[in-house]
Amino acid sequence: MTYERFAYLYDELMKDVPYEQWVRIVNDSCQKYNVSGKKLLDLACGTGELSLRLQKNGYTVSGVDLSADMLTVAQAKAVDEGLAIDFFQQNMVELDLLTKYDVIGIFCDSLNYLQTEEEVKQTFHQIKQFLKKDGLLIFDVHSLYKINEIFLNETFTYDDGRICYIWNCFAGEYPHSVEHELTFFVEDSSGKYERIDENHTQRSFALETYEQWLTEAGFTVLETIGDFAGEPQANSERVFFVVAHK
Repeated sequence: MTYERFAYLYDELMKDVPYEQWVRIVNDSCQKYNVSGKKLLDLACGTGELSLRLQKNGYTVSGVDLSADMLTVAQAKAVDEGLAIDFFQQNMVELDLLTKYDVIGIFCDSLNYLQTEEEVKQTFHQIKQFLKKDGLLIFDVHSLYKINEIFLNETFTYDDGRICYIWNCFAGEYPHSVEHELTFFVEDSSGKYERIDENHTQRSFALETYEQWLTEAGFTVLETIGDFAGEPQANSERVFFVVAHK
């Protein structure tokens, strides 16, 4: 299996994700907090779905991801749509850039792939170096409610006749972490099914813990948003942080 095959599979499975909601939160936050510049870094951009959408919304976007293969797919998609987006391969924990940005985003719970407190803290410190004064850091994470009450010890399935998967969730090594064990079966051109196995680990922390680490890194937390609208509730599954470099 080539990684491009997995990226295609990923985009196919994520086709119903409301990416426009992430774009709306970026637009609303920039307007609400008077961010005048439009230079945006999409950190952990994956296959570039949000990078492309944000560029179409008037931002000058650069994308960073750990996977060179995912970036190859993202770049091909940008070229196909006639969009000039620079993509770079880097680890967010060791972010090292040549310029500063008005907005830096870590979207679609990508921060949850960091496993230790030190990695999250270091990522915040690295981001601060490349975020302009009065610029915004916007990111979203799985809530502890989602990790512990929705994911843990659950099995999810999907089958559209051409792609199917079995997704098992187990407790991870660390508190409030989950191991995602996924097995995909994908129909090829001959009608046979290819098996693809993926394993991912995610971890989250209490909202107060994120806020403390952000403050220690020199940021000001402007607001948190639960499930795309309003204040976070006890059963919110996704929480956005809108954070300023003051």
